[in-house]
Formats: sequence, structure tokens, C-alpha cells
Amino acid sequence: MTDSRSNEKESLPRIGITIGDVAGIGAEITLKAITDQSILDSCLPVLIGDARFLFQTAENLGLKIDFSVVKKGEPIPESLNNPVIYDLENLNQSIELGKESAIAGKAAGEYIETAVELCLKNEIDAITTAPINKKSLNMGGYNFPGHTEMLADLTNTKKFAMSFFADKLRVVLLSTHVSLLDAIDLVKKDKLVELINFTHRTLSELLKREVKIAVAGLNPHASEGGIFGNQEASQIIPAIEKCQKEFGIDVSGAYSPDTIFLRAYRGEFDAVVACYHDQATIAVKCLSFGESVNVTLGLPIIRTSVDHGTAFEIAGKNIADCSSMKTAIKLAASLSLNS
Repeated sequence: MTDSRSNEKESLPRIGITIGDVAGIGAEITLKAITDQSILDSCLPVLIGDARFLFQTAENLGLKIDFSVVKKGEPIPESLNNPVIYDLENLNQSIELGKESAIAGKAAGEYIETAVELCLKNEIDAITTAPINKKSLNMGGYNFPGHTEMLADLTNTKKFAMSFFADKLRVVLLSTHVSLLDAIDLVKKDKLVELINFTHRTLSELLKREVKIAVAGLNPHASEGGIFGNQEASQIIPAIEKCQKEFGIDVSGAYSPDTIFLRAYRGEFDAVVACYHDQATIAVKCLSFGESVNVTLGLPIIRTSVDHGTAFEIAGKNIADCSSMKTAIKLAASLSLNS
């Protein structure tokens, strides 16, 4: 954080908020979130998008927000009291809400690139991202399956992981956007040892304390002694034992996946390592949908995101819930103060 910010407002962390795919609800939830006084008390929001589009969206939503506008390439002034739009002026064609398009995908990719650039230059302190549409992103020329992989590429990060924070529940994913068959094949001892070590290091740094980790089994009842599969005995438990004995990590398992997430939510563990994407996200969204936050671990910058998608079906209807966006912004602000 820049030391020259003298007064109380200037000392707040600057959170760069990408508005995501403009055909979805990203702009709506972002604008709604920054009208909340608790957000303005916790950070200075810097919206990274197209100013004309954001002003029109705010008008359509009936929101009156006093913005400072900064053109792309210009420095963000030190002395600011109002939310900022960092204007890329990249929406010169009309956008059809609720539809995939190369225009929206290209714009979304440019918002992410710009946010990373600003964060690496210390003009902002952390990034919160609104949802993107993966097909539109690809149509726009970006060959990434999602935010996580794109952010890793932009920051030259080789080791990273997707995680979700849902109140007391924190989960870290062994695999993300792959088929279930491929996800099962990725449950290997060496990969789990690497992920458990990575989870211990990154979460201990974020939380400022040694963390206690649980590992979910892959099969029903964690295979119940080999009755329902062998991955627990052949891959997961050997990985856990290696991390315990060789690295001194407080990790245990493999636990039955139908109960371990609730146990962690109740405070028994600091984090759960999950074997595949939906094993983690079903638990997270059942417990805290609209309040959980996606956190990319391992990046040299802080990045949080909402726990939902673009919701094309309700885009432009002024009914989108901004709860997850508010939680994501506040978490980004909190983590940036601890970094």
C-alpha cells in the first residue's frame, strides 16, 4: 500500500474490481455493492471497465454514484474520496444482454489484464473479479478455461490453486474445470503431497497462523476400508502420512466427503483439501451461497471473486443479488491489510 496516503480515506486499501462479462450481471452487482457504506468504509473501490457503459447501467438501475474517472494509462491520483472508474473505453459497439459474444469476452479479458497490471504496479492493493463467461472469453481471443488460469499466466505463476472461503469453511481444490473421469485420474499421491504443502504454506501466510488441514476422500464413505474403491488406501492416505512425517504438517484424513465439509464449517479444521471441483463447491454453495468467495492461492497478488456465474438469464432485470460481491470486496480489503 502506498505510504503517502495521508488522511483516513487515502489510507484505505484500493480494491480493483473488474466488471466481468458485460452481457451478464457483473456491472449490476458491482455498482450495487459499492453503494453499501460498509464497502466504502473498508476500501476505495476502483472499477475497471468502460465508463460510458457503467454510467448507463447505473442510470438503468436508478443508482446515483459520484465517480472519479481515470483514463487508461493515466495514474490513479493519490488523493481520492470517491469510487473510481478506470476507463478502458473498450465498448464501442452495442452489447446484447444475456448473449455470448466476442465483444464482451474481449472486453472482459482486457479488464483482467489491466487489473493485474495495476496491482503489480501497486496502483491498487488487491483485485476482486465479477464473473466471466468462458465461451465469450474464448470467442474474444483468450484461450483460458477461466479466471484462475488466466491470472496465473499473467503473473507468471507456476503453482496456484482455486479455493473457496465460506465463513469458517475454506476448501482448496485438487482439480478444477476438468471432466469427472479426468479428475479421478488426477488423484495421485505426488499431486496431493504438493497440494497439501501448498495449502499449508499459503493459508498459514494468509491467516497468520499454522493451519489444521483435513483431506476429503474420493469415494463414498472414503471407500470404507476399500469396499468402494482403492484411491484412499493407494494415493490419499500415503500422501497424508508423508506430509505428517516428513513436513510436520497438521493434516489428517481421508475423511468421508459427505461430512468433512460440515465438520470444517463448525471449526474443527481450518481447511479441507477436496479431490475435485464439485465435491468442494456443492458443499460451499449449500452452506453459504451468495456469501462465499473464490480466492486464488499462490498468486503474487490478492484476488477474490464471487461464488456464482454471469447469470445471463437475469441480466438487465435489476434483480441480481450483490451479497457475494460485497463479501469478496471486503475479504480482498482485509487480506490486503494483512499482506
